[in-house]
Amino acid sequence: MAVSPLLARPGAVAGQGVDAEVAAHYGDPLREQRVAIADGAVVDRSHRGVIRVAGNDRLPWLHSLTSQHLEQLDPGRWTEALVLSPHGHVEHHLVLVDDGDAVWIHVEPGAAAALLAYLESMRFWSAVEPEDVSSAYAVLSRVGGDDEIVPRSELAARVHAGGLPLVGHSAWEALRVAAGRPRLGFETDHRTIPHEIGWLDTAVHLDKGCYRGQETVARVHNLGRPPRRLVRLHLDGTEDELPPPQTPVLLDDRPVGFLGTAVHHAELGPIALAVVKRQTADDAHLFVAGMAAAIERLVDA
Repeated sequence: MAVSPLLARPGAVAGQGVDAEVAAHYGDPLREQRVAIADGAVVDRSHRGVIRVAGNDRLPWLHSLTSQHLEQLDPGRWTEALVLSPHGHVEHHLVLVDDGDAVWIHVEPGAAAALLAYLESMRFWSAVEPEDVSSAYAVLSRVGGDDEIVPRSELAARVHAGGLPLVGHSAWEALRVAAGRPRLGFETDHRTIPHEIGWLDTAVHLDKGCYRGQETVARVHNLGRPPRRLVRLHLDGTEDELPPPQTPVLLDDRPVGFLGTAVHHAELGPIALAVVKRQTADDAHLFVAGMAAAIERLVDA
């Protein structure tokens, strides 16, 4: 994936890790958060992979492969879906929309090739044409609004024409953590099932027919006992540098989970998402990288 042209803007500071190809901020990350909260903003997420699926069978075909009910998806309505393993573990998280001619899907940076390979393997006789168009199209996201997939060559012009202030990806992440929205590869691992992190509410349709991993989804939903749960942590702020994803979350010096995304929020201070064992009490005294951490419930135990 190419580095975003918006990284050439004055004051732009590149992100880290998988987010290195877009700007983390443009000089003042906390101010950008406040602007986004108060007035709305647009965020450059052009490092995400984009797949276009054309063909008359596209909606029923994707309906059969994912956790979401897509057969009658209205044009222009964004939704989320998952591709699960045969055992119900999350392999891909999709954000998608149908424009009347094709379904546009965007996924985590670096994930498009693996998703396309899976889709190609499941074509059989269906009238579908999946294609990785990440090199030609990019994702812009509006805080509190829908995404937009635009020609990559028009990225800067679309930001200017939209009329909203441009803020960095770190503002998006801070607001995501505050809203309790998980991200694949950050609040997930190879064992994650949808129930643990709240995707049962946003990316799974419990009344649809069979799809890969559906048996696990139904069984855990009916029993109501997923092994782990997503929580928000309020960190004590004794360390300036926040710990990275996958840092162990400790109770009495024993690991009870792992950290996802930790951020400095403009209003809430240092907060993070984490995945902990289901039985971890809401008033447990946790520690992450030497910092005390208080639990805020997101997903019921």
